[in-house]
Order: sequence, then structure tokens, then C-alpha cells
Amino acid sequence: MTLAEMAPHASVTVGVLAGREEAFPEGRLHQPPVTRLDGTEAPAYVLTNEKRGVGLGTKRNTTKPAGDRGTAVVVTDRRTLCLVGGDEEDSVVEVPHDSVVEASYHTGLLANRFVLRTPRKQYHCWAKRSTSESLLAAAAEYVEDRTTETPDEIETDDGANQLTYRGQPISRENHPGVPDEPPADSDPETAGDSEPSGSDGEGDESGSDSRIQYRGKPIDRSEN
Repeated sequence: MTLAEMAPHASVTVGVLAGREEAFPEGRLHQPPVTRLDGTEAPAYVLTNEKRGVGLGTKRNTTKPAGDRGTAVVVTDRRTLCLVGGDEEDSVVEVPHDSVVEASYHTGLLANRFVLRTPRKQYHCWAKRSTSESLLAAAAEYVEDRTTETPDEIETDDGANQLTYRGQPISRENHPGVPDEPPADSDPETAGDSEPSGSDGEGDESGSDSRIQYRGKPIDRSEN
């Protein structure tokens, strides 16, 4: 049996794993996802996107595939592997299940997100709008079933640090000093996002140079 046939969900296809998709004659990625799997590592779910890649830290700090390339997010029995096709090589972000504190998802008018939070980082994996909510929910449950009570932090400097105050993630609900996000219509990709119950509140900034304040004092992100 092939890896696709052994996977628990039909989103795992030979075309995506082997880089042989009709919509991507030159390949969604420079290197097919199957070549990045270790030994007996087994893919379970796959999310794809043509316009967006991975939001590092916040959904607005999102990478984008180059030209005719695309994005593939492969959830395996060990990790979530986020692959974004670039001009000359692929961007690779790896989130081991034993580093995850929470896995969740959000749906929107034009795109959906699969969100992974570690003790000090957050990853927004974008999926095309046609991705079913049942797939997103199943992938989130699959990851959470493989988390540990004492998750390890990811030491790689991948730019996905989330804003914290006194060691705790910042959210508008818990920290009123953090400004709200810009109106949804300023970002058509995320307009109409709906948040499942129990999901974390996000404190997204509109740009990498913006200064977030808490009780009138700027928060230094270099320490987070």
C-alpha cells in the first residue's frame, strides 16, 4: 500500500505527496513532500493553499508562495510540516506534536486557518476556502491527541514568537490595553473569520514595525 492509501483521510493524495498535481505542472513545491518524511513517518492529513503560506506569530505576518508555486501543510504522526514554494527553494516550518500546547482552526470567507500554539510561539497554516471544516477539526483533534502535558518549546528562530506579557500570551480578552485588529474588510483574505468556541484570542498587529502597548508601556518583542 502507498502512504496515501494508508492515511486515515482522503486529503492525503499521491499527487500532493509526490508533487504530481495537474494544477501545478512545475510542481507545487521544488521538493515533493514525500521526500521530506523520515523513515516510517506517516502522513495523516494534508491542507493546501495557492496564495498563502504560514503566518508566523500572527496571521498578518504570513509568508506567500512565489509565482506558480503553492503551499502544502502535511500533518504526520510526529509533526506538522508546513512547506511553502519559493523562487529557488521551499520554505520549511516544522512543528513537532510534543511542542504543541493547543491546536485549533478558524474559518473565513476566502480562506481557512489551522493554528498551532506552542508555549511561546504560534503558527497559522492557511488552507484554501474549499477545505471542509470536518477536515480542519479532524486535523486539530489528531494533533491534540498527540500532545504532552509538558510540551517542549521550539528553539529554532523562525520568527513565530507570539507577544507575551509576564510570560503569558497576550489576548484582547485578558489584556484590554492591546488594540483590536483592523476591520475585517481591510484584509479580504480573513474577512468573516469565525472562531470555534474555546479558541484563543489573537493580538495581531498590522505590521512588523508597529508597537504594541500594555497599560501605556511598549512591549519589547525582542525578549519573547
